[in-house]
Amino acid sequence: MNLQDIKQRFGIIGSSFQLDRAIDIARQVAPTDLSVLITGESGTGKEVFPQIIHQFSARKHGQYIAVNCGAIPEGTIDSELFGHEKGSFTGAHEARKGYFEVANGGTIFLDEVGELPLATQARLLRVLETGEFIRVGSSKVQKTDVRVVAATNVNLPTAIEKGKFREDLYYRLNTVPILLPALRERKEDIHLLFRKFAADFANKYRMPVIKLNSEAEQALIGYYWHGNVRQLKNIAEQISIIEKNREINSETLLKYLPVHQGSVLPSLIKADGGTTTEMSERDLLYKVLFDMKKDLNDLKKVVHDIIQFNQGNLAPLSTEDSQLINRMYDESMLSIQPTIGVSVPVKSSQPIIIEESLSLAEKEKDMITKALLKYKGKRKHAAKELGISERTLYRKINEYNIKD
Repeated sequence: MNLQDIKQRFGIIGSSFQLDRAIDIARQVAPTDLSVLITGESGTGKEVFPQIIHQFSARKHGQYIAVNCGAIPEGTIDSELFGHEKGSFTGAHEARKGYFEVANGGTIFLDEVGELPLATQARLLRVLETGEFIRVGSSKVQKTDVRVVAATNVNLPTAIEKGKFREDLYYRLNTVPILLPALRERKEDIHLLFRKFAADFANKYRMPVIKLNSEAEQALIGYYWHGNVRQLKNIAEQISIIEKNREINSETLLKYLPVHQGSVLPSLIKADGGTTTEMSERDLLYKVLFDMKKDLNDLKKVVHDIIQFNQGNLAPLSTEDSQLINRMYDESMLSIQPTIGVSVPVKSSQPIIIEESLSLAEKEKDMITKALLKYKGKRKHAAKELGISERTLYRKINEYNIKD
C-alpha cells in the first residue's frame, strides 16, 4: 500500500516531507516486532501511528489496546497494566487480568509513557526484555507476547537527566524512533487541514462551509499553533458555529487565535515537578526580561545598519543617530545591574558610550502602570493581562504607590 492509500485509510491530511517520512517509517517497521517510540508535541496526531503499525503487522488480528499512562493514578497503574490477585489490595475483590495479559499476541500502545512512575518503568522494562511479568499480589511469573508502541510529548533525555525516566527503558523503547512534526513545521498543510475540518463541521451541523479570504489564509498559516492539529480543529469548529458570515476575513479569524499562544516564554515548573498557570512575581520579571531581549535585538540591527552606512564616509554618527540609539536602549535591558555601559564601535575618532541606570523594579512598575491605563483602572483585567493574580496586583500597587 502506498503513502496516499495509507493517508486515505487512516484520515491523514498533508503532504509535507516530515509527515510522509513518519508514515513511511511506520509502514516499514510494522512487519517487525521492534519497539517503536513516537515523539512530538501535543496535538500532532501521535495516536494514529500505532494503529498504522498494528494494522500492517502480523498481529493485526490480535488485540490492540491503547493505554493513556498519564490518566491512570499511580496507585493503580501496575494493576491496570499487569493485573492483580484477589485481596492484593483494598478493593481487589477478585483477580483481574492486566492489559499485557489481555493483549497477548497483539499490540499495546502506551500513550504519555513519560508519565509512568519509576517502579512501573522497571516492570515494563522486564516485559520488553524477557516477556515476563508478575501480577500485583502474586509471585507467579507469567509470559506474554506483546508488541509495544509508546508515545510521549515529554523530552525523555531531559527526564532521564532529572532522574524521572530510566535510561535503559528509553533505549529499549526507542529501538525505532518516529518524530512527528509540529503543525508550524508543515505550513503547506495548514490550510488543507482547515478546509477539511470546515467541510466536516458544515456537514455535521448542516450549514454552509466557511471559507477564508487570502489575508485570513496568510494569518492562519503564520500563526504559531501551540496546540497543533487539535487546536486548528477546535478553531475551525468555533468559527463554523459562531460566525454567521461564511466568508472569513483576517480580522474575524484573529479574534479566535489566542494572543498568548504566540509567546515563546519558557514554561515554569513548580518544586514538585508540576506546571503552574498563574505567574508569580518572579514569572513577571521573566516576562520583562524576554520583552527586553526583543527590543535589544532591534537595537543591534539599527546599530549595525548605522555602522554600515558610516563605513563609506568614515564619518562619526550624527546627533539624530545617537539619539535614536539612546531612545531604543532606554527600552531595553542587557543585565540586572545598577549601571550598564555599552561601547558602540564605529569608524570615528571617539566611540559612543551609552550609560543608563536600569532598575528591574521600575520596569515592573511601568508594566503595571501601563496595564492599569489600558484597562482604565480595572484591576481584574489588568491582572489578567499581566498574568498575575489580583491579590498580587493589589500588593504591587501598594508597594509601588501606583495611582490607578
